[in-house]
Amino acid sequence: MSPFTIVCLMVIYFAILIIISLVVSKNNSSNQAFFIANKNSKWYLVAFGMIGTALSGVTFISVPGEVGSPNGEQFKYFQFILGNVVGFIIVARLLLPLYYKYNLISIYTYIEDKLGLYSYKSASMIFLLSRTIGSAFRLYLVVIVLQKFVFDHYNIPFFATVLITLLLIYAYTYKGGLKTIIITDTLQTFFLIASVIFTIYFICKQLDYSAIEAFENVKQSSYSKIFFLDNFWEGKFHFAKQFLGGVFVTIAMVGLDQDLMQKNLSCANIRLAQKNMYTFTGVFLIINLLFLSVGALLYIYANNNGIQVPIDNETGSLRTDLLFPLIAFEHFALLPAIIFLLGLTAATFATTDSALTALTTSFCIDFLQMNKKEATPKLVFTRKLVHLGFCMLMFLVIVIFNQINDASIVSTIFKMATYTYGPLLGLFTYAIFWPKREIKDNLVPYICMLSPFLTWWISSNSKWLFWNYVFDVELILVNAFLTIVLLLCISKPLKLISTQQN
Repeated sequence: MSPFTIVCLMVIYFAILIIISLVVSKNNSSNQAFFIANKNSKWYLVAFGMIGTALSGVTFISVPGEVGSPNGEQFKYFQFILGNVVGFIIVARLLLPLYYKYNLISIYTYIEDKLGLYSYKSASMIFLLSRTIGSAFRLYLVVIVLQKFVFDHYNIPFFATVLITLLLIYAYTYKGGLKTIIITDTLQTFFLIASVIFTIYFICKQLDYSAIEAFENVKQSSYSKIFFLDNFWEGKFHFAKQFLGGVFVTIAMVGLDQDLMQKNLSCANIRLAQKNMYTFTGVFLIINLLFLSVGALLYIYANNNGIQVPIDNETGSLRTDLLFPLIAFEHFALLPAIIFLLGLTAATFATTDSALTALTTSFCIDFLQMNKKEATPKLVFTRKLVHLGFCMLMFLVIVIFNQINDASIVSTIFKMATYTYGPLLGLFTYAIFWPKREIKDNLVPYICMLSPFLTWWISSNSKWLFWNYVFDVELILVNAFLTIVLLLCISKPLKLISTQQN
């Protein structure tokens, strides 16, 4: 598919999103609509749209690519997904009832009620940092694909590609916010799911496989190993590590993250929000299994046709996350290439637009206290400026990351999450399970900085500290545990405090 054709499709795609935004936000661009969609979202639209938000371009490209990576990862990611499923259920049963009980807009106001102002600001700041970096990494993956296959052809520099992409996302989200995104993400999720299904169909057609033959070939290939049950101590891929990491990374990155929770909180009541989470969980499980299957089929197709995995020109390392776009743009016919582009675009922008809205919401509620002020045109204008500010911040993060990245994006994101979301998991755990202990609130920001540093030190020295033990995504448990221990060290029972005051 030619670069000109890709550009034309992108222009049409964004034009549709902007038109939807104009229709949805017409006469309704208030802060209430932007933050929580006036609390009247349809649960099935939220559930369907959340698929696109949760998956992102990382799932679309990096997950299939890692199936055949030199590290022998195969279907090991599905162990992590199984942990995700348990994590989603815990979020639905434990956290959502809390959020609805307190009628929250920003979920971090719960921390203020339980622990204090400094703890509240720390939790919100952790989210702002974590989501900005995580979303920038996700968008970066797709921007480098567009750069390689489209904009390099027109000699457009990388930074300009990033800037154009973010400004287009801003154009359809700055007015309606969550109210617009619930509609646009529903459309984008449809493109994403259709893309993965049609991709499997087209690859099978090229390989002359029936559906049953495709299943058997994937099953019998060297790529389909799911459960890694050996070498627990020194290996990264053991089932227990991946499963536990999946559970707690999900609780932190979904249940304690304003982004996905903001959509749940736009439902009218807890029953509908939980129905949304259960439906989302089932579809999420199936879609990830399909993406892993796409990965196996892509490597079978590449081997049969002599296609090599792309190599990074600067580092010389394999770029497995570029295999899918390479095959789609240079070896597929026009129709499957178009379908791939639509799916990739949908997966990426459904994640980024949602993240920008959540970042804006968190900052406006947690730091500007807009929920406690009378609605005025000036506040709406301020919210739009904040929204633009986070676009520019994400732009800077992507440009910087482009200079230093030499790893697969999917592993980078989850590795980063173990450090940034660990203190958040620790804060919420403490607030829920130790409500009768009062902490020295002003010390909490220091704990939230110290805990990731200690976690990094433990991970870097784990081989001699724990007899060659190697950490992977379960490292988030260490981070959360350290946060809780440090919080307990600066706390006292409420009864003792009352007695001393008397």
